[in-house]
Parts: sequence; C-alpha cells; structure tokens
Amino acid sequence: MSPKVMPGGLPHPDKSTILEYAYGIKEKGVAVAMLPLTPEMIALVAERFKALGEPARLRLLHALREGERTVSELMEDTGLSQANVSKHLQLLHSLGFVTRRKEGLYVRYALADADVFALCDLMCGRLQAETEARRELFAVS
Repeated sequence: MSPKVMPGGLPHPDKSTILEYAYGIKEKGVAVAMLPLTPEMIALVAERFKALGEPARLRLLHALREGERTVSELMEDTGLSQANVSKHLQLLHSLGFVTRRKEGLYVRYALADADVFALCDLMCGRLQAETEARRELFAVS
C-alpha cells in the first residue's frame, strides 16, 4: 500500500506526525517549544490555513460542532447546495479536519477534533479587540 500524497506531491502525514514535528510535545499534548519549520512543513500549514480561509468550510465546521451530521443535515444547517457541501467535506476530510463513517445509506461526518476552534476563537478574540480599539480611537469625547 503506497503512502497518501497530498496535492503538490507532498507526503500526507497524520496529525500526530505534524504535532511531533512542529512542537516539543509535553504530557497531554501541550506544545512546549516550536522547532524550525521546513519548507515542506510550511506548505502543509499553509494548505490547512487556506482551507480555513473559505467561509463555506467554516460554516460546515461550525455546524459539525454540534455533533455528527449527514450531507442533507449540513445542507439544512448551512444553506449550501449538495454539490458544495460534498466538495467542501471532501477537502476537509482529506486534510484531517473531519471524519466520516457509513451508517446504512448515509455517510455521517464529524469533527476529527475540536482543535480547529482554538484557532477560530483566537481570531474572533483578536477581531473583537481590534473592533474595540477602533471604537475607542474614533469615540467622540
């Protein structure tokens, strides 16, 4: 069986490989020290950030925060078409953001883990701080 290859021909490491490479791992998965990133690792990270740069994918991930969903349920939750939901789920699955399992006639999707929301929460906090700073800057005394 040949190893998975990502777009661009890079090997497709599993999540633990990426974490072990990029960070010194302490007990319970807490990152303690970032190692220098190779061009290959930078490409892997950029690919994942690019995937998160699409609002439709963020909507799907947000809907999956509530638990497993089928494509039909995700269509209802997000208002996206079946083709769009399927296309985005395929990419999210290939990058390890979501898992899928067959249940009868349906495929159920779920978050691989909730770590992605740490990034979202970080960015939302930053946006809130920037908004508050702008309000204070333009506030009339």
